[in-house]
Amino acid sequence: MRRVIKFVLVFAVLCASGPQAWANSYSDAIKAFSNAGESGKFFKTAYGYALFPTIGKAGFVIGGAYGEGKVFVGAKHVGNTTMTQLSVGAQWGGQAYSQIIFFQNEQAFKDFTSGNFEFSAQASAVAITAGASAEASTGGGTAAGISGGRNDAATVSGGYRKGMAVFTIATGGLMFEAALGGQKFTYTPL
Repeated sequence: MRRVIKFVLVFAVLCASGPQAWANSYSDAIKAFSNAGESGKFFKTAYGYALFPTIGKAGFVIGGAYGEGKVFVGAKHVGNTTMTQLSVGAQWGGQAYSQIIFFQNEQAFKDFTSGNFEFSAQASAVAITAGASAEASTGGGTAAGISGGRNDAATVSGGYRKGMAVFTIATGGLMFEAALGGQKFTYTPL
């Protein structure tokens, strides 16, 4: 079992560090989310946000994901963050995606930077750069996204839940999943 978990996590890191990921800079991700429907509106009103230009994810019954990002308050870079995820359920394949988490206020920012787990339920289907996803989490977020790639992504959100709003855009891969997972975020201030 440990070998399977180790393999899945290594594969997820490789997905995040492949050639597709190298092309995904922070400015490209910000531009994509700014032009992707509802997520663009949050840049004007949010206290801050955590941006992950590329998260790599892989799974076969047991799955894992990993990504590195930056945390901003307003437009100022205030720290760095990582996301690791372990999931179990009906899933197979690998994918890369971009994710942004908006903080409604200072308390939501403090909650995020405390590094607590957030458990979530996910369902997604991604083929190369076309994808559709939905997510609901006990930590407070609901989100949905669809894309044929970064340039034509559309995002939808149920608004802030517990001070956070989460959006994702598929950037590549082939993955199908309906799984339960736990995400862990770490934060390192500058």
